[in-house]
Amino acid sequence: MDSTAQGLMNRDVQGHWVRLETLTRVRWLAASGQVVALLVTHFLFSLDFPLALCLSVVAVSAASNLLSAYVFPRTKRLSETEALLTLLFDTTQLALLLFLTGGLNNPFGLLLIAPVTIAATALTLRSVLILGGAAVLLASLLAFAFEPLRTEAGDPVLMPDLFRFGFWIALVIGIAFIGLYSRSVAAQKHALTEALLATSLALAREQKLTDLGGVVAAAAHELGTPLATIKLVSSELIDALDDPDLAEDARLIREQADRCRAILRSMGQAGKDDLHLRHAPLEAVLHEAAAPHTDRGKVIGFDTGAADGRMPEIFRRPEIVHGLRNLIQNAVDFAASEVWVEAHWTATEVVLRVIDDGPGYPPHLLARLGEPYLKNRRWDEPRDESRPEYEGMGLGLFIAKTLLERTGASVRFGNCTERTRPRQAPDRRCGALAEVRWPRRAIEADPRRALGENTPIDKSMT
Repeated sequence: MDSTAQGLMNRDVQGHWVRLETLTRVRWLAASGQVVALLVTHFLFSLDFPLALCLSVVAVSAASNLLSAYVFPRTKRLSETEALLTLLFDTTQLALLLFLTGGLNNPFGLLLIAPVTIAATALTLRSVLILGGAAVLLASLLAFAFEPLRTEAGDPVLMPDLFRFGFWIALVIGIAFIGLYSRSVAAQKHALTEALLATSLALAREQKLTDLGGVVAAAAHELGTPLATIKLVSSELIDALDDPDLAEDARLIREQADRCRAILRSMGQAGKDDLHLRHAPLEAVLHEAAAPHTDRGKVIGFDTGAADGRMPEIFRRPEIVHGLRNLIQNAVDFAASEVWVEAHWTATEVVLRVIDDGPGYPPHLLARLGEPYLKNRRWDEPRDESRPEYEGMGLGLFIAKTLLERTGASVRFGNCTERTRPRQAPDRRCGALAEVRWPRRAIEADPRRALGENTPIDKSMT
């Protein structure tokens, strides 16, 4: 993945997610509800409290909305600090309003949970803890310090101390539970969104390379006949010409024609997806997927023994090539010295296995493999400074699993057992195992079907 994609995938960069207009709308809704609640309580239920002062507190909130709308554009997005300060302001405004209307004797104290929930869905854990701590502190103060609501006769409206204490406990637990629960769900959603974006970028890159390889391969195919003709005619001219200088020129033409064919052939190896090579034997696709990792100091062995019939020809889809490449890369990254790529098939399915002789998948992560952004070590394990780029295996396996399942495969990760050792080396120690199963009809191509003429690539897709 290039630097641009890595920048998009940087999970430590947060903020600028919350639009000021969104919080402004929520604040207008809250201010409207507060005004209605104050008026109904005062005039309908005849409860006595400092109505003018309470309306002034609500007016401050409305004034902040008007000021922000005047100063900032509608498209303004708040940074982490700005969003935190905005939510702290809303929490403090609500706490002041509760102080003037009975403290925790007021059932609307439950609304202290709302700003914490908003923060948990959009801000970092640090900001959530700061706001949650502030909300708990304010709730604790409101349990003891408040202006009581009074009836027309002047009697204070108070809950029993036990009920008020229970409400405080429920409020604190609600702030902690709902905040952390919302944070957990939002973090998983953000991680999945980023991982899917990485998958899309990886697939787009693979598709672009495939299209580029298709252009080169199609050029090599189409130019093969003219170059062969040039070589044949130049060879005949060499034999027919008596002038040494002209014969040398004809020899130069033949050499350059050979050179052109060699260049096109070598460039065509980068991608073979022209119309004449939309599908390939299973073994060829496996070798293509492993090609970038064959010179990384690890031995990659291939075993394509068939259980039933001849080797199938499969579609060379970018999802298949890139997904298998990620599995092989992960195996090469963690292998001690050797990786085995095995394939077998029956009349109904095609099965691939990628096995390495490394330490295997961490047992505590086996149940979660295929999720994005996993770490391959426990908190108490030292970090491998020699391979910082491979500290986590989650994203690569997630991309591989997502792309392969898109083609109809089922993907399973595990560690080798006596029953699943590589067929090529049954006595060797083996570690991690990745198994991919396709229904044969999902990926098998019909090699007898006529392909037709090469067609131009749609430039709008590149």
